[in-house]
Amino acid sequence: MLCACSAIFAQTIINRDPEIEQMLKEVSADSLHSYINTLVSFGTRSTISTNSSSSRGIGAARSWVFSQFNRFAQQSSGRLTAYIDTFTLQPDGKRIDSAVFMGNVIATLKGADPSDDRIFLISGHLDSRRSNVMDRTGDAPGANDDGSGSAAVLECARIMSKHSFPATIIFITVSGEEQGLLGAYHMAEKCKKDNINIEAVLNNDIMGSNNSSGTNIINNTQIRVFSEGLPFYELDKTAKNIRQLGLENDGKARQLARYVKETGERYVDNLQVVMVYRNDRFLRGGDHTPYVENGFAAIRITEMNENYYHQHQDVRMENNIQYGDMAQFMDFEYLRKNTCLNLANLANLSKAPAMPQNVKVDVKDLSNDTRLFWTAPKSGSVKGYYVLVRETTSAFWTKKIFTTTTDITLPMSKDNYFFAVQSVNETGNESLPVVPSPSR
Repeated sequence: MLCACSAIFAQTIINRDPEIEQMLKEVSADSLHSYINTLVSFGTRSTISTNSSSSRGIGAARSWVFSQFNRFAQQSSGRLTAYIDTFTLQPDGKRIDSAVFMGNVIATLKGADPSDDRIFLISGHLDSRRSNVMDRTGDAPGANDDGSGSAAVLECARIMSKHSFPATIIFITVSGEEQGLLGAYHMAEKCKKDNINIEAVLNNDIMGSNNSSGTNIINNTQIRVFSEGLPFYELDKTAKNIRQLGLENDGKARQLARYVKETGERYVDNLQVVMVYRNDRFLRGGDHTPYVENGFAAIRITEMNENYYHQHQDVRMENNIQYGDMAQFMDFEYLRKNTCLNLANLANLSKAPAMPQNVKVDVKDLSNDTRLFWTAPKSGSVKGYYVLVRETTSAFWTKKIFTTTTDITLPMSKDNYFFAVQSVNETGNESLPVVPSPSR
């Protein structure tokens, strides 16, 4: 057991991983613009639009994304493979009025470590909509909603497919978001049923415009991250423990949001990650929600100020206001930074060792010290561990204490602080943090 002393609290210097830095330099605003121009060229990508045309509708858009993933696979030395996960939905009396052929386009970058079963997933939705969500024929450009998220997925796949990671990364563009998160529910429920070890989902939706409607606030230096506090999944089984330990803000999604903020701000210049303590915008939803409901850590990444003139609107001029979700209203440098935020986090997570196991806090005796202990992760090369500390009223971890041991005592009362432990490797890539459970 290591007794804490003043040396423990020396400032921890965390450098950028050179490989991640190099990948971020390859993220291109021009490349993102090109993807969105192509997506817009399909006229409409409504989930209930045509599947039979090669140039218009959701089917054509889906085929094009699949072709892009296959193009990226050629530079991956066999690591990246792509497929379209298809299924048929019957009328639901809501936003599906006839049987509709569905498809999520999925590319999997297989992890290099056979003992590492972790999966990290980045998602955007391919479908678009008009003012009337049941209009399947009129133009619905969907440049920002959610061409921006789909473009970020494609750009991350293009760059990351040239690299090898211990863990597996899934790049997915889903259909059916505007009709009720249908593609995401299909994927999340399938992963839950198959016991897939998805450790983090980064859902990107409406992330490429820098200005708001009405007030015309312009902001390309902040991005919002929405995260669930209390777990939706099996809350009834965990509520007593959460209440007893005061962990209302330490669920999987909230921990992921903190990680995304810290890592994103480390790697992406001139970008502040603003955590919002809600699963999504007020009374609204997104494709991360089905994952949250199935017990996975999932967050929504979205622009700071939405412009409702260019969201869920037919293209038209009305009262001297141009409506419609067109590429001309986007900021592609802003989208580049937001894509870098995703890439930095995916790379840092997938390069890191797995999370430490059996993380405990010793509560056998009353003490003003706090003893934490744990065991090594089941995969990955470990240089050591960070013990994370924050006051109970703090939104973020405020200290990172490095140790090479798996047993540490800190001169800090467990009454007054929250703690967590994460694994770290030689290149400084950290796992997600694990909050300790009591050991009596």
